[in-house]
Amino acid sequence: MSKNLANCKPSEFLRQTYRIKKSVEKWLSDTDIMGIRKNMPAMIQITKDMTDEQRRSALAENKRRSEAQIKQNAMAILDAVMDTHADETLEILALCCFVEPAQVDDHGIDFYLDNFSEIIGNQSVISFFTSLAQLGVTNTPGVSRE
Repeated sequence: MSKNLANCKPSEFLRQTYRIKKSVEKWLSDTDIMGIRKNMPAMIQITKDMTDEQRRSALAENKRRSEAQIKQNAMAILDAVMDTHADETLEILALCCFVEPAQVDDHGIDFYLDNFSEIIGNQSVISFFTSLAQLGVTNTPGVSRE
């Protein structure tokens, strides 16, 4: 079995997550994921003088616009993490698997996908990172807030 954040020793987990933290801070800033997520569509204003049909139509159009924006934001995030900043994304993935970033290509993609699956399947690891993310959004300089 490969070592990763879900199966390492507690002392290794803390040291490695601190290394990952540094990479993630830069990655979040470089990719602007938080900024991309804030992109919102122009919505139709619902007013008192609208008929029921106009209101239903406006609500349906707002829903369509919102769904389209979510898809557009998701594609922009994927472009940022998988293309524009792919090396930085791979660095974080490597560190999660206790691989030095310079040796990222020493393993096949199945190695990373299997380890990533184990990591995200571990509720304790996910809870830890969720808590850190909540703290980081409000306390990390240079990262978009909200």
